[in-house]
Amino acid sequence: MRRKSKILVAAVLMAVVIALCAQPTQTAEKTPTKIGVMIDLSGPLTTYGNSIKNTLEIAKEDIDAYLEEKGLPYTVEFYVEDTKVDPKVSLEKVQSLHSKGINLAIGPMGSGEVKNIMGYVQSNKIIIISPSSTALPSLLGLTKPEDKKYVFRFVGTDDLQTDAITAELKALGVKAVLITYIGNAWGKGLYETIKPKLDDAGIEIKGYVEYPEPPPADFSPFIAELEGQLNDLLQTYDASEVAVVAFSYEEAATMLAQTKDDSPLLNVVWIGCDGTALSDKMLEVCDKASKVRMLSTLFESKGEAYDELAKKYKERGFGDSPYQYALNAYDGAWVLVLSYIEVVNEKGSYDADAMNAKIPEVTEKYSKGEYGVKPVSGYIELNEWNDRASGDYAIYEVTEECSWKTAGLWKFVEQKIEWYE
Repeated sequence: MRRKSKILVAAVLMAVVIALCAQPTQTAEKTPTKIGVMIDLSGPLTTYGNSIKNTLEIAKEDIDAYLEEKGLPYTVEFYVEDTKVDPKVSLEKVQSLHSKGINLAIGPMGSGEVKNIMGYVQSNKIIIISPSSTALPSLLGLTKPEDKKYVFRFVGTDDLQTDAITAELKALGVKAVLITYIGNAWGKGLYETIKPKLDDAGIEIKGYVEYPEPPPADFSPFIAELEGQLNDLLQTYDASEVAVVAFSYEEAATMLAQTKDDSPLLNVVWIGCDGTALSDKMLEVCDKASKVRMLSTLFESKGEAYDELAKKYKERGFGDSPYQYALNAYDGAWVLVLSYIEVVNEKGSYDADAMNAKIPEVTEKYSKGEYGVKPVSGYIELNEWNDRASGDYAIYEVTEECSWKTAGLWKFVEQKIEWYE
């Protein structure tokens, strides 16, 4: 009996050891869903790029916890790359990610980047979701949706934003504008898109000043050109009836910094866009930015899950709250992971064409909360170009206290602005 007891105890101990040893193996067997992240961490969109990076750290925790809870043998792994919003660098990064077997990506951020990688993405069937590229498809060199089947964008396009900016100018009583923009697909696209809208609104366009990408260190020749155009306009209009429209990234802060204190450019209102809204760099020149108001539009859509994400963001010391582009990236990560899992379960492996068909379905179900989680950026409706099709635009203004405040909201449904003051 004593010998049998020893054998029984030994057997039980061995079973426990085997069970304990098996646990790490089970964790190791989980399949990582590899997602590249192409964002700006050292260029003109650093403020927003860092917010996306920080928010995706939270997304990883949330998605992994969800997959664990549902008993799904997957995890998510993000591979972050700094593109500097440089189209050439962006192409190098997507090629590098693809060489590592990564076929899914969040980003890139700029429309010029998206345009430059479009051919490589399409030919290699890489699925990307940009959280911030807004240029119209035609300005990306596209003529039909099929040419963009692997490229999704979870932000409203510039057709919406230019509607908002036109309404803003009308509401401010502006009768004439001079426009400056960065010479890439995004900057040129905004200029080309708003021109007929301003014409229809009876707002004169004196001219435009295009500067190169990457932005110059010295803006003095471009500032001088703008001053010349403005002086011409002031022969006809009062300063209160004229505005500078800047389709720029954060380099607009450099432009203002280099504008002399006695320049007439500081006596008219400046209208920015989603490239300048909430920019930390703009606050570094808040004396001039607040003087010209620097009213900047930004796609703004928040869902039921936003408050919980914002709470986690603040608890981690990332800031008061994530920017809109970060919200779009967070939702993009969920959609990529959920779509990937469904495609692999149905097809047995990654299939880009199946992903193309699956993402709109998953986006709709995710937006409705059918997976048990809800989007942080609100309901996401995609059009035939796989671009977000609706949404409001907040209007932010730089204050004398060196902070951004919400000055108003352009409502898509009503096609009008609600001013908060």
